[in-house]
Amino acid sequence: MMRLLSIHDHLCQFNMVSLVALLLLSIVHAGTEDWHTIARDLLKEQLKIQTNTNKAKNIILFIGDGMGIPTITSARIYKGQQMNKTGEETVFKFEEFPNVALSKTYGSDRQIPDSSQTATALMCGEKANFYTIGVNDKVSQGDCASEIPSNKLTSILDHFIADGRSGGFVTTSRLTHATPGSSYAHTANRAWESNEKMKDIPEKCKDIAYQFVYDNTKIQVAMGGGRRHFLPNTTKDPEYSTKYGRRVDGQNLITEWQHKQGAKGRNHRYVWNKGEFDSVDPQTTDYLLGLFEYSHMQYEVDRDTSSNGEPSITEMVEKAIRILKKNSNGFFLLVEGSNIDIAHHDSLAAKALTETVSLDKAVTKALELTNEEDTLVIVTADHSHVFSMGGYNYRGNDILGLANPIDYEPPLDGMPYTTLNYANGPGVNFTSGKRPNLTNVDTTSFDYIPQAAVPVEYETHGGEDVPIYSKGPMSHLLNGVKEQHYVAHVMQYAACVGDFKDDSHCKNTEPKPTCSACLITWDRVTLFLSLIGIYLKQFCFK
Repeated sequence: MMRLLSIHDHLCQFNMVSLVALLLLSIVHAGTEDWHTIARDLLKEQLKIQTNTNKAKNIILFIGDGMGIPTITSARIYKGQQMNKTGEETVFKFEEFPNVALSKTYGSDRQIPDSSQTATALMCGEKANFYTIGVNDKVSQGDCASEIPSNKLTSILDHFIADGRSGGFVTTSRLTHATPGSSYAHTANRAWESNEKMKDIPEKCKDIAYQFVYDNTKIQVAMGGGRRHFLPNTTKDPEYSTKYGRRVDGQNLITEWQHKQGAKGRNHRYVWNKGEFDSVDPQTTDYLLGLFEYSHMQYEVDRDTSSNGEPSITEMVEKAIRILKKNSNGFFLLVEGSNIDIAHHDSLAAKALTETVSLDKAVTKALELTNEEDTLVIVTADHSHVFSMGGYNYRGNDILGLANPIDYEPPLDGMPYTTLNYANGPGVNFTSGKRPNLTNVDTTSFDYIPQAAVPVEYETHGGEDVPIYSKGPMSHLLNGVKEQHYVAHVMQYAACVGDFKDDSHCKNTEPKPTCSACLITWDRVTLFLSLIGIYLKQFCFK
């Protein structure tokens, strides 16, 4: 049996390596591609794809906050150009996934949503109202009175924990921000991250940090930023001597979390810098709380990698999976690349692209640590941004540079422009009725703010559909154009939790091989029988 499993594993590994090799071989220097061969090779690989109908023991949901298609395309090119390639031919790891769909991101009351609405849809399976988290659309922004049990939604993380599996989340934003908050909190106002803004709010409505510590003690891994919402306003932040916590109730929720885990006899750790994070042994740690920044975590290009700094999103994902996978029943992990969105709001395009590249590295690490036979991996965005990529550039033109050439459709004002721009944002500095001349401006700087059409302090979300990439059990259900909240229902169905816990398809839980090299097909049976016949004729019937 062990020998058969070994052959199966080697065949599957060979098939995956072959796919990568074919793709690499097909991508040569610009102008020398055999386009016909590239297309045929991709078609051959597509024809090998088999439907995986196994039960999902594990689910990992990656959300690139604000990672719309223009961001993915430009980040893909940026990644390739950093490798001294033209860039357009580059492929992200998640772009190799066999299933792709489009997600309609509108909220219950908004054509263009905020992140709390979209995260609630993805995690809880219902469209919600603007600025609300983990509640249905009977709850409107700031309406504490409507936060009654029947209006609170159950997240996919809750479903996994109720099923005896492990759960956690990793984010580069504050732990109490919209997307991570949707996995455990219920609130009529996403701004209620701590109780500093709840002076006139009835006591029955609790802030998000409070809910995390007091109502969600079974969450095993939670890593990100946002110490300020866990510390009282009389306590200094351990990293910044001039900053204090923001809680006005005197509670130190970090200490309270430690007390609660300790009282239950759990192997737990709280860490706030990379040195402490690196010392965490996943084999001896079952519960991990990491708060690595006062507010949001640093951009990857600015990240302090010393022991006093903070871990990367890839490092956090690896540590989280190694802790959660110890549960033989399985696990759910939410991973949010929050800084894509934060960079876009500040119109820092270059940083948004590097954060997208970082998220793809985290996806790659997750795939290394899991098995597609029993792990559903989904990569999507919660919404897009008013970010565009335009012009008629030559192949290989610097994605952060000026559009070149511009003579096909020359600017009417005679001024050059960058490939990447925003429809609105802080990048408006039109003097004398003309755009500034960018000829001698370093538009590739991480601090450069591309030009925008409409002046606003912070750039806004975009309303177009966003992609959903998936692989693993039941990932074939994520195709076509779907409502965003549909994703949560697919996750429940694939994992046999929540509404689908006792569904008929959950009765046979033995994983079936999906690697095409391992599947028995009629052609292979025919070939095998032919070889047997030749052998018998040659050596047995002379």
